[in-house]
Amino acid sequence: MLRHGLIAALGLIFMIGIPSANAEGPSDIAPTGTLRVAVAVGPAASAFWTTRDPSTGKPRGVTVELARAAADRLHVPLQLVEYQSSDEIAAASSKDVWDLSFMPADVKREQFVDQGPAYVAYMSGYLVRAGSDIRSAADVDRAGMRVGCIEGTSTSRTVEKSLKQAKLTKFVKPEEAAELIGKGELDALAMGMGALEDLSRKLPGTKVLDEVIQSTGVVVVVPKGKTAAKVWAAHFLDEAKADGTVRRALDGNGFTSDKVAP
Repeated sequence: MLRHGLIAALGLIFMIGIPSANAEGPSDIAPTGTLRVAVAVGPAASAFWTTRDPSTGKPRGVTVELARAAADRLHVPLQLVEYQSSDEIAAASSKDVWDLSFMPADVKREQFVDQGPAYVAYMSGYLVRAGSDIRSAADVDRAGMRVGCIEGTSTSRTVEKSLKQAKLTKFVKPEEAAELIGKGELDALAMGMGALEDLSRKLPGTKVLDEVIQSTGVVVVVPKGKTAAKVWAAHFLDEAKADGTVRRALDGNGFTSDKVAP
């Protein structure tokens, strides 16, 4: 009887003492009752960057589609919280203004956010102005070259470390950088390849160089220390990759050649 009693007690401890990976509820992920998803809004779309819908003025893009899917899984309303860069999103993580976001993986941001799995690879490169003689990334780093990047991005840190001779300008507003390269007042602009290709279609004569200057993955993130939210976010993204949600978000926004991360 003692032996059977011990087995029963151990069974009870096992059932109540080990949390399930799916035990997280809406209150753990969206404590306000609304899922607040931070998105970066820019002048050109990518698997990370959102743009404004010309008819509504609201953000649209891959991360918006994933945000909607996450809110649907939780059966709560969605609120998009807008920022100008992924660093801005990370810096606001301790202010209780967003619950979930997506951004290129970056070591610097690990002090602010907990990073989960990636849903797509994210490669950065250069867009060169119309009429430029730049043919490679090496041509960018010359005396007199005017290079732009977006402040608060992992690409900006890579470019800052690599350039020795060119003049680098960091723009807080991506729209300003896009306007200047369109006018020929910048020789090259460093951003994610998807955004650069979108921008190139809007700016006749500009060209995206083939060379990749940085490669990482776009990951799901939650504010630092939100353990239950981190577990749920990772599980959500894994399911979204497996059931085709990520693929549909990419395809629906024109990124049919982007591969879903394994």
